[in-house]
Parts: sequence; C-alpha cells; structure tokens
Amino acid sequence: MSVEEQFKTSAEQVKKLKSSPSDTELLELYSLYKQATIGDVNTDRPGMLYLKEKAKWDAWNGRKGLGKEQAQELYVKKVKELVEKNGLA
Repeated sequence: MSVEEQFKTSAEQVKKLKSSPSDTELLELYSLYKQATIGDVNTDRPGMLYLKEKAKWDAWNGRKGLGKEQAQELYVKKVKELVEKNGLA
C-alpha cells in the first residue's frame, strides 16, 4: 500500500477512535494533516482573541518545510499509535 493510500486510510480511522485524542494529539494530527494536504501555512496568523485557531495555526506553522510524503508518513504513524492506545469503535 502506498503512503498516499495509508494516509487516506488513517484519515478515516482517526474518525473511528473509541475515545477522543488529547488536545496535544489533536493539534499534532491537525498540523500533519494540513501539511500533508496543503503544504506550508498559507494564511495569516489569527489574532490573539482566537486562541483555538491560533494554536492550530502555530502547530501547522511548526511543520513548515516538511514535505508532503514525510507529513503523510508521520500522520500514519501517529494514527497507528492512537489506534493502539484507544482502539477503534
């Protein structure tokens, strides 16, 4: 199975976890997903009143320069860890 196929499968699996990942894990997943699908951040950083959006932007921006395939591989690895930890519904 190609990295792209594994990535797509993992993106579906993460929706079926028995329990929700922690906020830190969610930010990691978000940043890897965005980097894998869009690439480097292409929007302005949200203002200070938008805490959630700013945290997501910061997490994604922290992946700047990471290649699409590498981001996909890291995403797949993280989802596997979460599936082992939380199981699938």
